[in-house]
Amino acid sequence: MNPFVLPVDQIVPESRDPIDLYLPEGEGPHPAIVFVHGGPVPVEMQPSPRHWPMFRGYGALAASRGAVGVVVDHPLHTPADYPASAATLVTALATVRADPRVDPDRIAVWFFSGGSPLSADLLREPPAWLRVLALTYPLLEPFPGMDVDAVYRPVEAVALAGALPIVLTRAGREHPFVAGTVANFVAAAEAVKADLRIVDVPNGRHSFDILDHTDESREAVLAALTLVLDELN
Repeated sequence: MNPFVLPVDQIVPESRDPIDLYLPEGEGPHPAIVFVHGGPVPVEMQPSPRHWPMFRGYGALAASRGAVGVVVDHPLHTPADYPASAATLVTALATVRADPRVDPDRIAVWFFSGGSPLSADLLREPPAWLRVLALTYPLLEPFPGMDVDAVYRPVEAVALAGALPIVLTRAGREHPFVAGTVANFVAAAEAVKADLRIVDVPNGRHSFDILDHTDESREAVLAALTLVLDELN
């Protein structure tokens, strides 16, 4: 429940399971940025991620820049829940694209932390409407002993990403294993000349956007957002 690193105007989202919509001014249709939280998050944890100040902040920030901010509440409570979370994300994306206030052909999906294995499907077969995919302090391979299906391995899936723009935000003080998965992902992306743009936060920790209230953190969030919006506009 730590506060978001950037000051944003509070916006009351329009809620419909499994998403919250943060709507910009104007009739639209607008591009949309779909934010996918990390995990696993214990099932008993309340409030759920869609209500955390961090994701309220990201949603409001997107809306302030003219995009519909969408926060997906997906059921990633244990590593066994990746398939259920993937199905929830598919439903959420269909709901977002069907909304008349959203341009269905200008969509970004932005993954965080342990939610990032869900990016593998979109990397493996990028749909035409997906303009850009973003990853922030992502886990891109499973921890040792973490029983996760091989389909949820972005390090392997990025070889098939083609021309899809990928915005990766790296924390310099990342957990060593997570940092290793990021390094493996970068190497795999570079091997196939993927369209990878990197935002570094040299002094940032995992979850720097709520833990490290510094100019460096704020600049990194805005830099990543700008790269995403450049592909949507």
